[in-house]
Amino acid sequence: MNSKLTRRQFFMGSGLALASAAQTKKPNILFFAVDDLRPEFGCYGFDYIKSPNLDRLAKQGMVFDRAYCQQAVCSPSRTSLLTGARPDSTQVWDLVTHFRKAMPNVVTLPQHFKQNGYFVQGMGKIFHGGYDDEGSWTVPWQTPKAPNYSKVQTAAIKDDDKPNPKDGPAFESADVADNFYKDGMTADLAVKTLQGLKSKKEPFFLAVGFSKPHLPFVAPKKYWDLYDPSTIKLAPNPYHPEDSPEYALTSSGELRNYQGMPAKGAIPDDLARTLKHGYYASLSYTDAQIGKVLDELDRQGLRQNTVIVLWGDHGWKLGEHGEWCKHSNVENDTNAPLLLSAPGMKTAGKHSRALVEFVDIYPTLAELAGLPLPAHLEGTSFKPLLENPNRPWKQAAFSQYPRGQKVMGYSMRTDRYRFTVWVGRKDHSKVEAIELYDHQKDPQENRNVAKAPENAKLVDALMLQWKAGWQGAKQKL
Repeated sequence: MNSKLTRRQFFMGSGLALASAAQTKKPNILFFAVDDLRPEFGCYGFDYIKSPNLDRLAKQGMVFDRAYCQQAVCSPSRTSLLTGARPDSTQVWDLVTHFRKAMPNVVTLPQHFKQNGYFVQGMGKIFHGGYDDEGSWTVPWQTPKAPNYSKVQTAAIKDDDKPNPKDGPAFESADVADNFYKDGMTADLAVKTLQGLKSKKEPFFLAVGFSKPHLPFVAPKKYWDLYDPSTIKLAPNPYHPEDSPEYALTSSGELRNYQGMPAKGAIPDDLARTLKHGYYASLSYTDAQIGKVLDELDRQGLRQNTVIVLWGDHGWKLGEHGEWCKHSNVENDTNAPLLLSAPGMKTAGKHSRALVEFVDIYPTLAELAGLPLPAHLEGTSFKPLLENPNRPWKQAAFSQYPRGQKVMGYSMRTDRYRFTVWVGRKDHSKVEAIELYDHQKDPQENRNVAKAPENAKLVDALMLQWKAGWQGAKQKL
């Protein structure tokens, strides 16, 4: 099965009882994007998080325990997912470069559905922040305008005499309605949109993006009240991984931009606990907004012919390794949530531990809708996993992160190991550092064992696998 044609024939003939090309009516797609959502909520085994709607979706679909983004920061990750191409192809490694610069004619995921007869609409954060892609939508993308903080807090910011603060406070609990903030407005807009989509003749692809739990951790008070701060546990490993290069992690710069955060050094325990409280509250706030959209999908009678996919654009550190935010190749940052539900799934409620990547989402949705696969895609449809979540799959998932203009860290996650090679950005043959973490013995990635003499042969073997890259990782599919 080396050719794309043979692989496609195999997928389409797998006998999976899902919406496919065999159906007269193509399935709708409801596409949820959640900013900075790490896989720490109910269906991932963390019952102290209040996430009833995410957990409801998980029971109706499949939970991917080991899904990995291609670069753990918003724009590169979203660009990679939405184009189906990896960062070195999109040449998006930062927050300012638009993928059309390097790939002017690439067909994005929503654009592909639009070109194949779908009504495609997007709202909220789908592509990164301040830029969009007009060709991807049937009607213009939109996002509601809303304050970042309550009126009381906004006034406090205005009166603050701190010189030139870049951002406001890192968290807020205000007694306001859900739709005071952007995500509540986005949910309302999605509900209203679904009411109109029911009458359309063509199938729809509706992309709904939520900003929380991205900083600042701002959520209505009732979501803060779901948690007792005295029960919130701090990260068990608040220290840099042993024997790893200093540049493997950053200094939590994103968090330190906010008022009240120390400019350097460790985050005090009381503040760390409040920040985690805010993150959990923001997660539960977004969970409630997702629930409103799911409820409306059911109310309109659309659920039975709709594929639902939900992903967080990357993971997030909450004090692990002594750091906060993302911006690295560690497991906390690269492993992100992925839930998928499709009509007729016989494996609803199951988990898969197969290694999947965000570049795989584009071909998977296309396969589920019976659409052709564009030639530029650099991922693999995981549709077969929806029938058999435990079947043999990819041998590795790949992520990367740059450090300045000189060094790039390329990370490979296998079943047992994380193997990261830091090379020159212009000369990949120049190896600056190697990291090796054994997830069987060290699941938190606390000790780099690449230099241990007993691991010399293992490092050589993993280096060969790493050099074979993502193409080599799927050879046995």
